[in-house]
Amino acid sequence: MPIVKVDVVRERPEMIAAESLQGVSPEQAGVILQRGGEELRLYKVPDWLTLQFESLTEQAFLLDQLKQQWHPLAVRAVAQGQLVALKVRRHQLEQYLQLARQMDSVRFASHVYELSASPGTHLYLLNQLTVQFSTGLALRDIDELTTELGLIREKGLDGSKRTYVFRVGKTAVENPIKLANRLMRIAQVLVAEPNIVVSTAPLYRPKDQLYDQQWHLHHQGGRGLAVNSHISAERAWDITRGSRSVVIAVSDDAFDLNHPDLLGMGKLVAPSDLKNSDGLPMPSQEYENHGTAVAGLAVAEETGTGVVGVAPGCSFMPIQTTGYLDDESIERLFDWAIAQGASVISCSWSPAAVYFPLSLRQRNAINRAATQGRNGKGCVVLFSAGNANRPLNGKVRELGWPQNAIRGVTQWLGGFAMHPDVITVSACTSLNRKAVYSNWGKHISVAAPSNNGPPNMSLPNLGQVETGPVIKAEFDGLAMTTADRTGRTGYSRSDYTSGFGGTSSACPVVAGVVGLMLSANPDLEAGDVKQILQDTADKIEDTTPDPQLGLTYGTYDNRGHSRWFGYGKINAYKAVKAARDRYLANRQLSKIIEQTSAVTFTIPADRTAMQQAGITINQHGQLQDIQVYVDINHGFLGDLSIAVMTPKGKSVLLQGRTLGMLTQLRKTYTLENTPALSLLINEGIHGRWQLKIIDHSETHQGQLLQWLLKLGI
Repeated sequence: MPIVKVDVVRERPEMIAAESLQGVSPEQAGVILQRGGEELRLYKVPDWLTLQFESLTEQAFLLDQLKQQWHPLAVRAVAQGQLVALKVRRHQLEQYLQLARQMDSVRFASHVYELSASPGTHLYLLNQLTVQFSTGLALRDIDELTTELGLIREKGLDGSKRTYVFRVGKTAVENPIKLANRLMRIAQVLVAEPNIVVSTAPLYRPKDQLYDQQWHLHHQGGRGLAVNSHISAERAWDITRGSRSVVIAVSDDAFDLNHPDLLGMGKLVAPSDLKNSDGLPMPSQEYENHGTAVAGLAVAEETGTGVVGVAPGCSFMPIQTTGYLDDESIERLFDWAIAQGASVISCSWSPAAVYFPLSLRQRNAINRAATQGRNGKGCVVLFSAGNANRPLNGKVRELGWPQNAIRGVTQWLGGFAMHPDVITVSACTSLNRKAVYSNWGKHISVAAPSNNGPPNMSLPNLGQVETGPVIKAEFDGLAMTTADRTGRTGYSRSDYTSGFGGTSSACPVVAGVVGLMLSANPDLEAGDVKQILQDTADKIEDTTPDPQLGLTYGTYDNRGHSRWFGYGKINAYKAVKAARDRYLANRQLSKIIEQTSAVTFTIPADRTAMQQAGITINQHGQLQDIQVYVDINHGFLGDLSIAVMTPKGKSVLLQGRTLGMLTQLRKTYTLENTPALSLLINEGIHGRWQLKIIDHSETHQGQLLQWLLKLGI
C-alpha cells in the first residue's frame, strides 16, 4: 500500500483562532462570536462602520447629509440594503459611531468585524439575536431577563422549542456580539447567536505594487468609483489565473519586450514584426508606445512589482502590425496567429476612415482565424469599437468640425468591428457610464472598463484636420493603470502609466477574460466564448444624454442589447465560472486513478516522520478531474490548514482555518466545492503527491487517519 507524505509544520500563531469563554473578561468578550456551537475570535475592521436606519425614506435623506458632513471614502449597501456600510478614516471611526448612535433616525450603528481564522472575511452585524433557552424556563422569566438587556422578543423559531428571535432595542448598552456572550454565561441559555451578514473577500489578491490603482480589476469603492464598476477579476482568479497553454496574441504598433511585466518562464510565444519582417517587434520610434500598454492590461505577469494583467498566467504573442490595412497585411497578421497557435487575437486599432467596409480577403482572413484556429475550435477575435463616438454603421448629422471637414448627414462604417465572427468591445467608465468617446451600435458585443474623455476622431485621411468637433466639458472617470515602455520613453517617465484609456484599453481587458475562460475550459469554441461573455455580462445602464450628440442609448431592448454597452459590462467571474461549469458538465474522462492510504500520523509530528511518506502515481496523463478525501481527528480543527501539492510542487489550499471547535473532519474536496483545484487542470499526474497539514498552534494534537487521492485523466 502506498504511504502518505504528510508535512506537519509547527508555527507560532499570530492570532488565536478561537478560545473558550471561560476566564474571559467582559472587555475581551466583545471579540468572541458565538456561531454554530463555536466561539470564533473577531477583530474590529479599523475603517468601516455600518448603519441601519429606521426607514428607507429617512435612509436616503440622512445618507446624503452624512456624505456631505463625513466625506466617507466609500459607501455600499449590505444585506440587500438593510445596512449601509461606510468607509471612513481610521481616526474618525469611533467619533462617527458615537454620533450615529445618538441620531433618532439611526436604529443601529456598529463596527465591522473580521474573522481572525479567515482574514479578509468581513462580518456585518444586524440588530437581531437568536436565543434558545432550556425548556424549564418560563416565558415570563425569559421576557424579564431579555428586557433588562434591551432585547425585544419578535417571534419564535419554528421547529425549535423555546427559541426566539430578538431585536436589539435602543436601550441596549451592548452590541449583539457582546449580548450573545453575556447570555451564554447563563445556565438556562443553550444558544445565543447574533444575526450577521458575511461578505467574504476573494481568496486571491495580487501583491503587485500598483495593483490597488487597477480599479478595473477589483475595488472596494472610493472617489470616482461606482459600485461594481470593476470586472470581478479577483473572484475569477480563485478559479484560474490563466494557463500558459492559452496564447493571447496582441496586434499593435510595437512592444517593449524588456519590460519586467511582459517577461516570465514560457511567457513569450512566436513574436513577429510584420512591419520589418523579423521576429523582434520592439519599439524603434518615439511614438510606438501603444502596444506595451495594451499588452499589460491583458497579460502582465504577476511579479510582485508593477501591475498585473487580467490573465497573468497566459502566454503572450506580440504581433507588430505593418501600420496599414491592406489585404495582404491583414492576411499575414491572422495567418501568423493561426499558424503559431494563438487562442485569442486582440486588436486595439481601427481604420483611420469614416467609412471602411472590409474587402473579401479581409473578411475571409478573420473568418479563417475564427473557424480554423485552435485546431478547428476557432481563435477568439476581438476588436475595439473605436473612439469617435459614432455608430459602427449609421448616419450622423455632422456639425462643428474644424474647417467643415465633415458636414451634413454622414454615413459611418467600421468594417472590422462589424464582422460577425468578431467580439466588438465598447468602453464604459469607473462610474458605470458610457465613455463619451466610445463608438456604438447594434454590433457591440460587450463593454469593458476604460477611462473617460472627449471623442478622439483622429482621421489622417482628412488632411490637416485631426480631431472632430470640440467638446468643452468635464468628463468624470478614472484612467487605466498599465505597463509603459521602460525608461524615459513612453507615456510617462516611469515604467508604468496611469493615464491610458480609449476602447484600446477595453479590448485587451476582455481578451484577458477570454484567456481565463479558455484556461478553465479549453474545449470552448469561439462562438461559445462570445455567447458566454454576452450571457454573463452585467446590465449597467446610463440614461444621461450623450454630451456631444444628445443620444440616450444606455438601456436595453427586448433582446437584452444596448447600443452603447452591447449585452452589458463583462463580468470575469461569471464568465469564467460559466466556462468552467460547462467543462465540468461535458468533460469525458478516459481513466480514473484512485489510491488510498490509511497510515496514521500524529499532528503535530516531528520532522523526521515527515520525510517518510508520500503517494506516488506511476501512471502518466494530464489531470482533468481531482478529488481529495481527508479523515482527521484533532482537538481543535480551527488550528489547521490543509493543502495538496502536485509532483511539480504546485500547491492548492483545501481547507483554511475556518473549522473552529470541530474535532473531526471527514470531507471530500472536489472541483465543485473547491474552485482553486481547477488550477491543477492539465497538470501531469505522474510522480509524488503530498498532503500538507500546518498546525498553527501547539495547544492541541490530533491524527491524520486516512486520505484518498482520486484523479481523472
